[in-house]
Amino acid sequence: MTNQPYEPYEPHRPYGAQEPYPQQPQGWPGQQQAYGDPYADQQHTQQWQGQTWETQLQAPVVAPAEETSYLPPVPGPEQAQAYGAPAAAPAPAPVAPDRDGPEYGPATLGGNARVTDAQRARAEGRSPIIEPGIQPAALTALLGLLIAGGAVLGTYGLLVPLVVLQAVTAAGWFRLNGMWPARQGIALGFLGALAADAALLVSDGSPAAILGTLGVWVLLSLVLQLRSHADPDERMYGLMATVAAAALAIAAGGYLAADADAVTVGAVAVAAAMLVRALPGPTAVSVVVALAVAAGAGFATGVLTGTDGVTGALVGVGAAVCALIGHRVASYDYPSRFVHFTAGVALPLALAAPAVYVLGRVVA
Repeated sequence: MTNQPYEPYEPHRPYGAQEPYPQQPQGWPGQQQAYGDPYADQQHTQQWQGQTWETQLQAPVVAPAEETSYLPPVPGPEQAQAYGAPAAAPAPAPVAPDRDGPEYGPATLGGNARVTDAQRARAEGRSPIIEPGIQPAALTALLGLLIAGGAVLGTYGLLVPLVVLQAVTAAGWFRLNGMWPARQGIALGFLGALAADAALLVSDGSPAAILGTLGVWVLLSLVLQLRSHADPDERMYGLMATVAAAALAIAAGGYLAADADAVTVGAVAVAAAMLVRALPGPTAVSVVVALAVAAGAGFATGVLTGTDGVTGALVGVGAAVCALIGHRVASYDYPSRFVHFTAGVALPLALAAPAVYVLGRVVA
């Protein structure tokens, strides 16, 4: 059996005239047609009664975000097990901040500053002041009594507790400003205090020795900070802390320049005022009572040393006012326990030294 010839060319039919396509001749069994009808597949598909792949309704395939993202996230243990991939170390879970401890701000590329306890206290409407307490006050009283007893013994008897006071003052001031360890600054301030003590001993207690030593140490601190390779802000902050520590330690040397009786009266008054101030109670009442006790202690000590009682009371009140200011400074901005046992102990006595010198000269 041979293939039938093609139908002759048929002219174009007018629009709307429908004529079924001519049936194509069948070829030999197993033989594919060389020139098949381009609509044959569509025709057979439309006549097929069963469901095929083309006739079934297929849901759209949506790729997961993990496969289409530029940087896929690190899978956890569950996802890694589902995909058959080894599990990577997932980032540690965030830990909720402890309300009793320090809080930190959110991490950013620019770097957030640490949220200190004092900043959190201000944001919550609480006071950032924590007073040293009874133990630092007891140490202040002990050191004050040692200074008072050293003044009775003489200049060199006063020098030993004074050197201890100056060393603790320099260390406490740096720690109070959040700079630790600051061995260079502490050593510089302490050496300035020793230089002032030596100048006072040589000059027989002249106040010019304190002022001259302070001026030299300010210049020395400035030169050392200019040679530092730290940032400008950090250098300025270090310069101010070094100058202040040296100034406080050198000013404490005023006990050597003051009258011995005034030193005894002022040191005893400060010791009594700090013990009373450390007792629990309202702040305003505690301050008033501390000043009253300091006046009484100064009056009694003045009588014992042969000084007028009124003079002793005035010296005692003036020294106690400066001591309370130092106590308040040591309580500022949520200080640590180390601050309480350094600055909290030394600053009341160190700030009282200029008042003891001035009032001892003026009132006596």
